[in-house]
Amino acid sequence: MTRDPNVLVGLETSDDAGVFQLTSELALVQTIDIITPISDDPLTFGQVAAANALSDVYAMGGRPITALNLCCFPASVPQEALEAILLGGLQKMHEAGVQLIGGHTVKDEELKYGLSVTGLVHPQKVITNAGARAGDKMILTKPIGSGVLVGAARSGKLPPTVLEGALQDMLQLNRVACEAMLQFEIHACTDITGFGLAGHAAEVARASKAGLRIDTGSVPRYPEALDLIRGGASTRMTPLNRDLVRDCLAVSPEVSREEENLCYDPQTSGGLFIVVVARDAARLLDRLHTQGIQHASLVGEVFVSTTPRLELVHGLNSADSGS
Repeated sequence: MTRDPNVLVGLETSDDAGVFQLTSELALVQTIDIITPISDDPLTFGQVAAANALSDVYAMGGRPITALNLCCFPASVPQEALEAILLGGLQKMHEAGVQLIGGHTVKDEELKYGLSVTGLVHPQKVITNAGARAGDKMILTKPIGSGVLVGAARSGKLPPTVLEGALQDMLQLNRVACEAMLQFEIHACTDITGFGLAGHAAEVARASKAGLRIDTGSVPRYPEALDLIRGGASTRMTPLNRDLVRDCLAVSPEVSREEENLCYDPQTSGGLFIVVVARDAARLLDRLHTQGIQHASLVGEVFVSTTPRLELVHGLNSADSGS
């Protein structure tokens, strides 16, 4: 089948969303995401699920405008809980300036909720995962480790109060981070979700045909997550995520096993992984901090590689932002 030339971003590079050009100045950004509960509180679950789905549009440099609810609801779940989930989602949509225009509900044995989201972007300002260039710096806007924290809380190995901090980060829209990065020269971006930091960084490396070097010591993380991993905790996705990057991965001996596994930890409503021209890195980081994205950190650099490559190191001089 011949590809329509108006498809600016399709399936080829496993990007966060598809982009379809309507006019010389307007393109649609379309995405869909659905998750299982990450909290026992239905309102919080709805809010996080919506923030998670909206994030894909922000990662493309777009502005979400409409959404459809996607509900897989078991008959056993009380009606008031289902209403709270939908209310939570609606609250995040309102925060993002998004209009809910419909949805679909099916009966399912496992509770799931998410959104199909449509956004807008200028065709010449689309940010993909395929533009990283040698010399660029990489910024991550939220901590990692939420996957193992959620799992530990579910199994009663972690007090709910410890999970609360991670939930607050999951509730944070990537809207502000997106608006901040659009003020600078950004070569690539993705959001960190189910494939973990390593998995999504590897997608950038493959799509950009470049090498990415991440300093695990500079990656923002939840201290409790590292402690849990050190004690043997993991998630179902962790080994699968490592398998996804095995073909292009190199791990420095200085990287601890716990730090490495943390990079495979699946995230929900994670931060933006921003690849920025080196001269703008320090200014973007300062802008993010000024705008309240306090966890934003410089985590690595892009280098020339004949094949897509992801290196995990410890001690990279990320403080040199090229400014």
